[in-house]
Order: sequence, then structure tokens, then C-alpha cells
Amino acid sequence: MLKYKSQNYETLPGESWHDACVRLGLKGVLAVLVGGQPEGLSRPAEGDAAALTFQDEEGRRVYERSLRLVLLLAAQRVMPGARLRIENSYGSGVLVTVRNASISDTLVKKLENEMRSICRQALPFTLHVVSKEEAISYFNSIGQSDKAELLTQWREKQSFNLYECGEVKDYFYGEMAYDTSCVSVFSLSPVGGGFVLSLPTVEKPDVPGTIASTSKLLETYTESNAWLRILEVENVSDLNRLTLKGELREFIRVNEALMDMRIGRIAEQIVERNARLVLIAGPSSSGKTTFCHRLFTALRVHGAKPVKLSLDDYYLDRDKVPLDEEGNPDLECVEALDVPLINKQLKRILEGEAVEVPTFDFVTQKRAQATHTVKVDTHAPILIEGIHGLNDRLTSSVPANQKFKIYISALMNLNLDDHNRIRSTDARLIRRLVRDSRFRGTPVRETLQMWKSVRRGEDRFIFPFQENADTMINSALVYELAIMKKYIYPQLCEIPSSDPLYAQARRLVKFLNYIVSADVEDEIPLNSLLREFIGGSCFYR
Repeated sequence: MLKYKSQNYETLPGESWHDACVRLGLKGVLAVLVGGQPEGLSRPAEGDAAALTFQDEEGRRVYERSLRLVLLLAAQRVMPGARLRIENSYGSGVLVTVRNASISDTLVKKLENEMRSICRQALPFTLHVVSKEEAISYFNSIGQSDKAELLTQWREKQSFNLYECGEVKDYFYGEMAYDTSCVSVFSLSPVGGGFVLSLPTVEKPDVPGTIASTSKLLETYTESNAWLRILEVENVSDLNRLTLKGELREFIRVNEALMDMRIGRIAEQIVERNARLVLIAGPSSSGKTTFCHRLFTALRVHGAKPVKLSLDDYYLDRDKVPLDEEGNPDLECVEALDVPLINKQLKRILEGEAVEVPTFDFVTQKRAQATHTVKVDTHAPILIEGIHGLNDRLTSSVPANQKFKIYISALMNLNLDDHNRIRSTDARLIRRLVRDSRFRGTPVRETLQMWKSVRRGEDRFIFPFQENADTMINSALVYELAIMKKYIYPQLCEIPSSDPLYAQARRLVKFLNYIVSADVEDEIPLNSLLREFIGGSCFYR
């Protein structure tokens, strides 16, 4: 039985899922979900399954994964010997950097044309199950030592899935589409020293997404990649090697020193600008609160006397908050805050007046009777962190030249290997799962269930404003997954295959399988951004 867009269809004995889709005229199926796990369409149509299309999160991951193999095949034909590294999300696509070759507009166009030719040929993605020894030998023979070393480090697994397309074979961490014709919507655009592979969007699945001007984001990625080169860790195998050799402690110290340096530079910028209002915004689990504390300290080093102001105190009573499309209070929207009062009070505070700021009672879900007085020196900066900090509606009463806007996000630059990235959203989800389960009494399942809503709010209220920032900071710590794995891995493994959230949990388990846990928490500074999630922070005692 195959479920497609809420309809159930019978499959026939001996046919594959692909044959069933063709016979039934089902369009846009990229894979199927069987027993909570994605399966390729070439497999036998046995049992009950749900069709995965581009409208599904797992379907979109199958699409991107398959398109990456098309890119690698085209690159081998057009620019043999070049080393492609598939990195962070960039708009609706992914950023790709190239080594051992010079990138030009002409070369990128030639690469795109070759990809289109490959898609027109409908070349199959052929699965080969090989032994661990065969896989390691193959990747060593073609110079992909990063992948060979990573497979070696996972001692428990003895066989791996290689996908072949044309003259290229590679290892990907999940299922692929049936053939190259399934992933024909894309574009390539030169960006910086590399290019962006643009995918379609959920809203417009028939055309590739457009590339917006994101110079600050690209600059942040470039800085983060430079950090990786300083640290000499680009892929998980490099990190695992440090853990296995007992050298992670020094690595942590250098990684944290780089973060100190970056925060110090931001403090210098604020002081040089004589900014009065410092606005800190970013998506969930970016470490905004700890960053705000550390920036406060860094500003004190420069002689400033900053004051922190919480946007949480400006929440409207819950019965006055607008409802979302599901009929629940939309706490993510800017209208959930008393924006007129924020603007009125900020203006007075910046003029040196003593202002009675409200206090929100999260138990009663209403504004409390009690207030607290805020009065600052006319030269002191005010620090505010919250998801709407980059939206000028929130602070329209404050002149632009008095504001300094900071966008913070955990942009995970560490890859599993050159061709398989760790998505920043998955890294942030790991952070939130650890924090929620340890300190907020929220079961792992509940956090997974709400993540889609959290992401929807980020897409609406945070990401569209990120380029409005004066500066960006990447809060990801290269070593963090080696620390956090032990806190969340066992709980993710406990989610049964019958659970609707199993596929999401299993996806996290699969990439965590490749990371070696490290027991060196005593080396992590008490003011580290990571302490916000694992505990022991000096800011929250």
C-alpha cells in the first residue's frame, strides 16, 4: 500500500516503488517512507509506505543529496582534479567552494550545462552495498582520504552504501532519487571564490530559488572557514582524530580563544561607533543570551557601563497575542510584544530618564503589577537580545546612527566530509534538545515536535532581516558535537520506528554515529557559549 497526498494506492507483487509510481501516474515522488525510514524507489514495493515529495522535509533532503552527486559527476567531466567542498546553506541552496581550480563565470556556466545534460539523460542512481574494507580502499584510491578515515573511525559498522552515477561513485548519508531526471530544477551562480547550487523552494518547486545579496553572511562564512584552517579541522574525521589521540583539550582552548577575539572586536566596534542601543538577534539555540553576557563583559573592558534590557518583559498578556494559522498564540510574531511601549520607553531611557519598565509573569502569562526602574548614563549602551532585534519596527523611535545590530547564529562549518555537510539547523536542534531536556523539563520528543513551528517563525521573523545587521557572528564551536553527543544520542535512539518523529530522530542519530564522544568538559570555560546548553555557566548561577 502506497500513501500519496492522503490517498492510498495498492501495489502489485514483484514491482518496485518506482514501477508502482509510474503505473499509478504519481508525480514528483522522490523516495518513500517505510517503517519510519526513507527508502529509494528502486527497492521492492513491500509493506506500507508514504510517498516523499519535495513538499516533505525528508524529500527535500533526498533531492539535495541526489543533486550533489550530479554536481560531482559534472565536475569530474568539466574540471577533473578539482576538489569540491559542499558547505553551508545559502538562500535556497548550498555554497560550494573549489580547490585546485580557478573559478570563473564561464566555468560555472559550463558546469551548469553539463549538469543539465546529465539530468536529461536520466542516469540511474545505482546502489552498491560494499564491505567497510572495500569502501575504505576505494576512497583512498581516488584521493578522498577524509571519507576513508571517517569510515575507518566508525568501528561498529561493517558495510556501507555507495551510489554510482555515470563514472562517479560516492557515499552519502541517506537515500537518493531514482535517476537524474528527478532533480532537474536547479541553477549555479558564482559567489565569492566558489558558487551556489540553488534548489527550488517549497513555494515554487518548478523553478530554482533566487540568490539574494547576502554579503555579510558570505563574509561570516569566509571568516569561519579561515578559523577551520587555523584549527586544522575541516571534517569530522579531523575532530575525531584529536579526540582519539587525547589532543582535544588544547583544541578547545584555541577554539574558545578565537571566540574571545571575535567578541572583543565587536565590543571595539560598538565603542568606536558610540552606539547607544545594541540589538542582538538570531535563530533558536544560537547562544544569544550567553553572547549578550560576554559582550557586556567585553564592553566593560573598554570602560563602558552597559545595561541589559529584556524584551520578554514587553510581552502582551497571552489573551491579546495574535493567533497563528493553527489557532495558537503566535509568540514569535512582533505583534506579541508591546511595540509602542518599547519605543516610547527606549526613547526616554536613552535620554537619561528613569523609567518604570514592566515585568512579565510567565506563570500567569500576564504583565505583573510590579515594575522595575531602569536609568542609565547618557553615554551607556543598552543591550537587548531577542528574535526581532533586527526589525526596525521594534525600535523605530531610536535614530539609526544610535543603533548597532548584531546577527548571531550557529553556522556549522564542520562537515562530515567534503561532500556531506552538517546542516546548521540540525546542529542548532541538537543544542536545543540538550538544553530543553536537561534544564527545561522538555522531553526530546516534544522538542522535535515543535521544531517545525520554530523554524517557520525563523523564516518569517529572523532570516529576512539578517543582512540588516552591522555585524554577524558565528556562535558554532567546532568541538561542540563531540561534547553534546552523550547527552542526547541515547534519548534519540529510544524513539521507536512507529513514532511519526522517528525519521527526524533517526536523521540526527545517523550523523552523530560518525562523531566520537569526548569526556573533557572540565576544559570548557565557564563563560563558553556551549555552557548555555550543557550547564555549568558562570552567568546562570
